[in-house]
Amino acid sequence: MITYEERLHPSAAMWLLVPVGTFMAGAATFPLGLPIAVPVGLAVGVGLLVALLASRPRVAVGPDGLHAGKAFLEAEHLGEIEALDTERTRLALGPELRADAWLLHRSWIRTAVRVQVQDRADTTPYWVVSTRRPAELATVLVACRDAAGQEGQAAHSEQTG
Repeated sequence: MITYEERLHPSAAMWLLVPVGTFMAGAATFPLGLPIAVPVGLAVGVGLLVALLASRPRVAVGPDGLHAGKAFLEAEHLGEIEALDTERTRLALGPELRADAWLLHRSWIRTAVRVQVQDRADTTPYWVVSTRRPAELATVLVACRDAAGQEGQAAHSEQTG
């Protein structure tokens, strides 16, 4: 089975929070003395770095389906899959966007994949997931969907045959 995994890293501008936050925390506590300001500044800097790294959403595809951040879509519910270039992503997130769609969007990532949801119990029509490699993600999702469809057909044939 083909698998896929990608971490959506923060933009370069977000990484600036670490040194700026370190400096600001040190400057704010400097009147209390250098022995307090330095450890406080470093603690804030390390805390910001850990928070940035921990907040990176993960996009992964395995035999069970699509994991996008904390959300999960089972393989048997994957519908039509479309890799979106920069312009199509802009349209998908702008004029074409439905209010009930589910998004995992990072503004600094200009491409995405749109996945139709084929589950009658789910009111979400589709997902739009930011990715730096939309063609690769779409290919893996199609393979995952097709593999789940073949397993479902085999199980149905065993039960009815």
